[in-house]
Amino acid sequence: MNTKTLLPDSGLPRVGFDFFGPFRPKRLLVVLTLLALALAPGELGALTRELMTNAYVQVSVFVAATLLLFYGSERLFKYDMGATLKRARFWQVPMASFLGATPGCGGAVIVVAAYTSGNVGLGAVVAALTATMGDAAFLLIATRPDAAAVVLPVSLAVGVMSGWLVDRFNRVDLPVLEGASCEVAPRIGRLRPRDIAYLLPGVPGLVVGGAQLAQIQIDSLLGLPVMTFALAGTALGLFIWATSPVTAMTNAKDAPLTRMAEETSFISVWVIGAYLAYDYAAAFAGIDITAWFSAIGPLLPLIAIAVGFIPGCGPQVLVATLYVNGAIPFAALIGNAISNDGDALFPAIAINPRAAALATIYSAIPAVLVAYGFYLFAPGFMN
Repeated sequence: MNTKTLLPDSGLPRVGFDFFGPFRPKRLLVVLTLLALALAPGELGALTRELMTNAYVQVSVFVAATLLLFYGSERLFKYDMGATLKRARFWQVPMASFLGATPGCGGAVIVVAAYTSGNVGLGAVVAALTATMGDAAFLLIATRPDAAAVVLPVSLAVGVMSGWLVDRFNRVDLPVLEGASCEVAPRIGRLRPRDIAYLLPGVPGLVVGGAQLAQIQIDSLLGLPVMTFALAGTALGLFIWATSPVTAMTNAKDAPLTRMAEETSFISVWVIGAYLAYDYAAAFAGIDITAWFSAIGPLLPLIAIAVGFIPGCGPQVLVATLYVNGAIPFAALIGNAISNDGDALFPAIAINPRAAALATIYSAIPAVLVAYGFYLFAPGFMN
């Protein structure tokens, strides 16, 4: 269906009238499978609906709120972070590490873009990629804020030290591709009604999620059971993902609401998958994942670090979910958080694969040191 626009060529977000658009067959199959599980009779359907509700009010609404705040302020103030980083000199690495440590992948992507245009050095890239926990940070903040209060500052500090050491000792000459574009994400180019609709269940969902963090139980809101609007928001997000061209991150030129809806939907699918996989294994297969992982205890931090090398945030969300459920120790979580480069690795690989590979290798060293430091000297910390 062709999309008409209300504000053509005005420089403002255009509003498209297509609600979902063409479906992507593989994604649609995943969505239909999840919906079938939610609608199944008996224990299977009840457990699935409960887990989807938890994923929505514990994670998705917080992801949406944070992304909207981040992208909205970026659009409102129109700051040029690349130029700011270039002028920072000594503070360039700490600023890059701070951007990387912000939840999600937006801050680290900004640093990668600044490197491709020659505004920052390799140390800043290493600092950002080392500090970032990517989208898994949203899950941790929403479900284990006590652990997030440790992981994020530690990752920030490790990122700063790693970046400074790289700037001081790195002797590998890598070309900086002046003028290269980091806009590898597809451009959507219009604000759609579905992006606005995605906000509607999100507002009461955020209220419920905030109440849960304060240990206040809310069973209904605005006359509706929590599960009703949570499942409505989940279903809308699933269909947004099923028609989305986005595979990792959104284009910086798109409207903040569009970017929020697209990225939240993408992250939510992984969170739902992680929630279902863990509880299905325990409820229906009788698998004690915690006991299974404890049998290979000394290898867990190393395995989590290796998972962190995988580009994207999906596998890292799974690692965070395993930690939240008590299946892996804090040492494995912190190792994954430091080695994990999130979605920022995609533009880095596309623009300068040699720099991306070297930055990943450099981030692996502190990941091993910190992870096994916690494993050996503070084995019960935050578990």
